[in-house]
Amino acid sequence: MDFLTLFLIYLAFVLATGALLCICSGRKESFFTRSANGASQVLSLVIPTQLQRLMQRTCHRLFHTRSCLFVALHLALQAAVYGEYTWEVAVYCWELQFPLLPLLLPYLLLVGNMSCFILCSWADPGIITTSNHSSLLKIYAYDGVLFQRGIVCPTCHMEKPARSKHCSICSVCVHRFDHHCVWVNNCIGASNAKYFFFYLLTLTAMAAAITSISAALLIQVVLLSDMLHGKYIDEQGQERAVGLLFLIQHLFLTFPRIVFMLGFVLLLTLVLGAYCCFILYLTLTNQTSNEWYKSRRSGGCCHHLTFQTRMREAVYKNIYSKGAWMNFKEIFKPPPVLEGKKK
Repeated sequence: MDFLTLFLIYLAFVLATGALLCICSGRKESFFTRSANGASQVLSLVIPTQLQRLMQRTCHRLFHTRSCLFVALHLALQAAVYGEYTWEVAVYCWELQFPLLPLLLPYLLLVGNMSCFILCSWADPGIITTSNHSSLLKIYAYDGVLFQRGIVCPTCHMEKPARSKHCSICSVCVHRFDHHCVWVNNCIGASNAKYFFFYLLTLTAMAAAITSISAALLIQVVLLSDMLHGKYIDEQGQERAVGLLFLIQHLFLTFPRIVFMLGFVLLLTLVLGAYCCFILYLTLTNQTSNEWYKSRRSGGCCHHLTFQTRMREAVYKNIYSKGAWMNFKEIFKPPPVLEGKKK
């Protein structure tokens, strides 16, 4: 295997792992991180040192600094899917006299999704400044486990309010920090969590709608051609009834772009649907991704706790939950922040 092939495999692996890390809220230590480190050590035995350094600099640029690359990739993938849907799927569906409203649904969802995308990208996630710092200190109580009183951010030089976290990518502390999302190139915090919720919901609905319409088109084609009752001659010259595998192969050869797009959006629907359910669970229990992860790390103990405290058996209890309905409302109407005078 030549160096170019090894380099491309290494690049694809690192990018895929980085994307998974970003989707999983950009954790510094996780199963994916450990897996990536282990695989990187194995690949480092066959990858030249110069290529390793280049990849490290590239990954640092992609995943540890603010970049519009993933935003551009997001828009490019969306344009490719909608281009294929418009020029082939929608045209064939129209010729087969599909109802108009279902065909227009993906476009209506696209308008809502792009609106939420812009709001989520440009909105202030809840950056902690000297003017709002004193007000934010009073909004949430310190639980004594995940959030300790008196912890000062070494970068911002301010005491961290409860439920806040410093984002190393944006170099700011964010109120009710959830995670940094590379797909919108912004942090997700108290002020833009509602936009992210609707962005994720509409993105999942878009993928599901295009999946359903594309699948319905292919099913209609199969039914109209009466292919299910057909027969074919196999390689041994024997006559066989058409099965599922033959149907898939035939459709892929006849409509390769539609079948490829269908596989992509189907996978996207499953992944986004699972993540959407997770975000809904966090919303109804009044947790952030950061808090959910920290509560399960080291038995729910924080690194700031003393050795004696860690040795005591402690069970983390979420003190911020106020019931499912009130938790849901807090996402869309967070506690107000009063601006004070700048110091």
